[in-house]
Amino acid sequence: MITNKNLVSKYYDMWNSHDFSKAANIFSENLRFRGSVGVMTEGIEEFKEYANMILTAFPNLYHATEIVIEEGPQVAVYVTYTGTHKGKLFEYEPTDNRINYSGASFFTIRNEKITDIKVLGDRYALYNQIKPN
Repeated sequence: MITNKNLVSKYYDMWNSHDFSKAANIFSENLRFRGSVGVMTEGIEEFKEYANMILTAFPNLYHATEIVIEEGPQVAVYVTYTGTHKGKLFEYEPTDNRINYSGASFFTIRNEKITDIKVLGDRYALYNQIKPN
């Protein structure tokens, strides 16, 4: 049996490897997701579209997990995101700027699948790092 912390670790491995082919193994079909930039998705395919948008903007995006706390079906993670702004994100054209900002993710897990993810990111810090000079 996989622990909730291990399942969340697989989620970050998926992001850091940029390989979402195993998303169905860790997500519920009805996954609800709210990303650090405020985008909300429902279902695995919408999540993959979001991930593609983010990785287009930051192709070397890395999630460094710093704190992981498990409480029953909930897992909370403090994360530092790093990468390089190489593609357009919303109205922000590529700047080649390095990014480094923090966030916290809250996962709900049922029947060994992630059903809900809420990510709060320091968008102010992110946008200040990618806005034109």
